[in-house]
Amino acid sequence: MIRGCLLVMKIMVPCFPQAVPQQVWKASKTAGPVNQRNILTADRFPRMVFPSRSSMSHLVAYVDGGSHGNPGPSGIGVVIEHSDGGKIRIARWIGRHDNNVAEYAALLEALQYALDFKAKALHVFSDSEVMVRQMKGEYACRSPRLYSLHWVCQKLARSLQFSIAHVRREDNAEANRLANSAVRQRFLPVKAKAVPQ
Repeated sequence: MIRGCLLVMKIMVPCFPQAVPQQVWKASKTAGPVNQRNILTADRFPRMVFPSRSSMSHLVAYVDGGSHGNPGPSGIGVVIEHSDGGKIRIARWIGRHDNNVAEYAALLEALQYALDFKAKALHVFSDSEVMVRQMKGEYACRSPRLYSLHWVCQKLARSLQFSIAHVRREDNAEANRLANSAVRQRFLPVKAKAVPQ
């Protein structure tokens, strides 16, 4: 059990770049196999802008995770809107997992992002009814493969004014599209990346 938890945490804990305006991040060649579509370049993503910390006291996040197969290649998509109207899109490939693990990984990404930027409040919307009800305490989380992720998300959420709500899949289409594109394009999991608007 402990070995499994450590493996999940090693895969899931995201690493964020500093919030520098107009900064474009490149995936490290030492992080794993890299091909042309894994490298983030200025010509492919010319408009990546990270908002200032002062504008991010209240965040709204749409999160989704999915796997092609269950388990199978998995990705997460996160769309974060902040109070001055700016928007950040994150797409990450997380390896081979099942759908529920991917959903929690997307939530964890949003929580880590909010804490990194000193947000006061985070309001999350997800189309995963199971995850939403577990985070609200309406369902118990008894799955060994989800328990550690659920525990970490609960712990991080206590550092914020946190709320989570279920939405229909069609109301979460952008996060779903990002998660699917992360699986197809195998965006490297070493850095979170903002996808341009």
